[in-house]
Amino acid sequence: MQKQQRYLIEKLKKENRLSEAEYEELIAHRDDETAEMLAEAATVRRKKIFGDAVYMRGLIEISSICKNNCYYCGIRKDNRFAERYRLTKEEIISCAEEGYELGFRTFVLQGGEDPYFSDDVLCDIVSELKNGHPDCAVTLSMGERTPESYRALFDAGAERYLLRHETADARHYAMLHPAEMSFENRMNCLKELRETGYQVGCGFMVGSPGQTPATLAKDLTFLQEFKPEMCGIGPFVPHRNTPFGNEKQGSLELTLLLLSVIRVMLPEVLLPATTALGTIHPQGREKGIMAGANVLMPNLSPLYVRKKYELYDNKICTGEESAQCRGCLEARMNSIGCRLTVDRGDSPVFLKNGKL
Repeated sequence: MQKQQRYLIEKLKKENRLSEAEYEELIAHRDDETAEMLAEAATVRRKKIFGDAVYMRGLIEISSICKNNCYYCGIRKDNRFAERYRLTKEEIISCAEEGYELGFRTFVLQGGEDPYFSDDVLCDIVSELKNGHPDCAVTLSMGERTPESYRALFDAGAERYLLRHETADARHYAMLHPAEMSFENRMNCLKELRETGYQVGCGFMVGSPGQTPATLAKDLTFLQEFKPEMCGIGPFVPHRNTPFGNEKQGSLELTLLLLSVIRVMLPEVLLPATTALGTIHPQGREKGIMAGANVLMPNLSPLYVRKKYELYDNKICTGEESAQCRGCLEARMNSIGCRLTVDRGDSPVFLKNGKL
């Protein structure tokens, strides 16, 4: 390992932050020893705060209909080959009921930006979930909405909101999205979510087209300043029916290194080992946990829709029953000395600040 790399890691461990230029250097000149040292530091911090706990979130993919045309996404509006569906309120509640019986205490409603899910429709679903299971947390991942919409959904009972920023570099954002989508609006949405009172999750794809060590350094600097309660990063995996269908897949090695950096930077962050990690490597999720992650999101969606919610090619676990998926993950976590936990897994920052 280069002397400068060791210095940067020690500085990050001591101060929980680096400059943008230092992050770029750390990424650009990384080697195996860099990754090992960061993973070791990340594991120490994860265990100090969370012990051997890995939190489960029950994912319900409620719609594959989307008004947007993001260049990387398999459910983009212009993909005429995409199989479209929309779950009914009754189906969503049924998925949550099944998940509750399996021990899930957080439900994540995720979908494309489907205009059907107006504030009235979504607030009704959130309210029924909360009324039926007041001990559970409801997380939404429904894209860009208005400040008034975020407030209405929060008042209905949603406590967490996931909105990946995708990149903290405006020029890079424009490479990934059509002109009608705005970097400024994405960042404003994250600001509005924070001001509304949500536990906020952001994140980015690792290896997306046009990404460089410099753009990644901007991402890390943004995370450092924004301090999200949750952060979802995973490798870019191309979808065959998108403009990026022939692009190179993101790197497992770099994704793991960035998970470690984020854990050292933000010790209390809730950090998923994503399905995309498991898609590009058979032990991807285990490797993610060992690099510093502490959240898994098993799929509770009905079996008949799982293959239709195809954001990228070769997505795993599309044919497993919910109980099978939970049991499989439990065994996988036990094999690396961790345990799945069934509580809400709230942000330690929110708990300390008395916001829950």
